[in-house]
Amino acid sequence: MYQDDAAGDWGGDGAEVSLAPHQEPAERDVEMTLRPRRLSEFVGQARVREQLELVLHGALKRGDQPDHVLFSGPPGLGKTSLAMIIAAELGASIRVTSGPALERPGDLAAMLSNLAEGDVLFIDEIHRIARPAEEMLYLAMEDYRVDIVVGKGPGATSIPLELAPFTLVGATTRSGALTGPLRDRFGFTAHMEFYSAEELEQVVRRSAGILGVDLRDDGAAEIARRSRGTPRIANRLLRRVRDFADVRADGAVTRDIARAALEVYDVDEQGLDRLDRAVLGALIRSFHGGPVGISTLAVAVGEEPTTVEEVCEPYLVRAGMLARTPRGRVATAAAWHHLGLTPPQHAPGERPPSLFDE
Repeated sequence: MYQDDAAGDWGGDGAEVSLAPHQEPAERDVEMTLRPRRLSEFVGQARVREQLELVLHGALKRGDQPDHVLFSGPPGLGKTSLAMIIAAELGASIRVTSGPALERPGDLAAMLSNLAEGDVLFIDEIHRIARPAEEMLYLAMEDYRVDIVVGKGPGATSIPLELAPFTLVGATTRSGALTGPLRDRFGFTAHMEFYSAEELEQVVRRSAGILGVDLRDDGAAEIARRSRGTPRIANRLLRRVRDFADVRADGAVTRDIARAALEVYDVDEQGLDRLDRAVLGALIRSFHGGPVGISTLAVAVGEEPTTVEEVCEPYLVRAGMLARTPRGRVATAAAWHHLGLTPPQHAPGERPPSLFDE
């Protein structure tokens, strides 16, 4: 049975696994099954849900195979969960893999040839699929066929292999990295947006009900407010606050308990964690607010550039604390204020000097 590497994550990657339709979890696995199973259970992304429902139910009504689906957006917003839901709504099995795992055309051909009619193939981080495998995927998506090359040189022979009709679901955190030919072969594309605090409260309450957490309204609001618009983070914070409440309080999660717990786990009032503050601190204290290149900034905080770019930047930009310019990253006035520092007049967001200033 498919299991998350972290309970309640609404996205993820990993090795190839398969999941049979309508599989019910064992009681001991309740904490590993915070993912919604049906579109009706999925919170947020209302426009995407409506569009996806039309795509799936229209295909079911006609008895056709649904179009291939592409989800894009920051990590943790529900791309993997929606892939699982697509399989559940279709009553189909799902096979899960990731782009980096498909290095050779043979890897992809072996996976495609094992699909049964109507199966769902989910490729996470599809923009990282190797180019030879991607080119094989074109033909499989359009004609449900792959060409296997046997031999080398002038004596090489191409053997066509017919595939069972399937639905490909791709997920990417960097839609701009997808090649045009691959993107054009998806019949339905959807971009996932960050969640509002109200939607995250619904996510946290649903998860608390599954986990048996005594979550009060003010506690749910406090966790949602610090979750950076991301369900995965909301569920993670809920579990950590639950631990704090069980060990240092009476088990009930109130606003005060949530605040005390999140202070222990270095999550501040704006939802910034240790790495976020390290990025802002390095940008301001070491580079005087920027501009500075992403690679240099990543070295300053001891992280990979992709981690800073894909994990920290989306929220810092959205929160108005970081600006991306052609010359590099720049700390805004809000970032200086957040760290308790006085921003220079040239900082983005700070009022420029006026001729009428005394």
